[in-house]
Amino acid sequence: MEKIVENALQNEEMTKVVSISHLSKRYGKSPVLAADDINIVGYKNEVIGLLGRNGAGKSTTIKCLTGFLPFEQGEIKFLEYDIVKDAINAKKTFGYVPDDRSVFDKMTGMEYLDFMANVYKIPADAANARVEELQKHFMLGDRIHSIISSYSFGMKKKISIMGALMHNPKVLILDEPFTGLDPQTTYSLRNYIKEHAKNGNTVFFSSHNIDIVEKICDRVYIIHKGKLVDEVTVSSCREKYHMSLEEYFLEKCAAEEGDE
Repeated sequence: MEKIVENALQNEEMTKVVSISHLSKRYGKSPVLAADDINIVGYKNEVIGLLGRNGAGKSTTIKCLTGFLPFEQGEIKFLEYDIVKDAINAKKTFGYVPDDRSVFDKMTGMEYLDFMANVYKIPADAANARVEELQKHFMLGDRIHSIISSYSFGMKKKISIMGALMHNPKVLILDEPFTGLDPQTTYSLRNYIKEHAKNGNTVFFSSHNIDIVEKICDRVYIIHKGKLVDEVTVSSCREKYHMSLEEYFLEKCAAEEGDE
């Protein structure tokens, strides 16, 4: 955990966009915390990965981050907006794609995007231009006018991502975004994530696909059994530790198991 403090000090002059401070979350009366004192910082122009095994606490952390779950302790902010105390302004700053592709199945794709534009009060001309731009990346083609219930798993994921991006959010939050996508769309989404971050934004996502995380993330937080156990830059894995991110992750998790 010393590395987290060291990197935070090195980055203190950077623009902090999202921060999770001492987050703790418990489900019901369980004696075990699903998220235990989680501390994460995201800066402008960064892609941040949250990596962990199934049940490690990744989705819990993201759902607390986005305001979907209450939490017992901690503070979450998007820029100066607190997700609890100023939820509306905080939520205006981010776009969120959950792992279950929650969309309105009885709408067409275009109706859904129009709805999202209305939610964020985007003028019609700007909304149409935004749809055209997103179509270049996610390529729904004429199916954008079909009802969403007729979409495949991957197409529902595409329209969900497009909806989250309609207002060009400062923070893009994605929970397992690459599941169910074909290779071409995976490639397009990878490129879009990197482009979105370079344009002054922050991208935060969880994934089981370590290869994709290694290709596009600047920093990675490793969570294990509800606890944040390490934070590492992808470049340092290769240059300092002389191993792949996958090797580093497995070694770190094995060490945590050994300490228990």
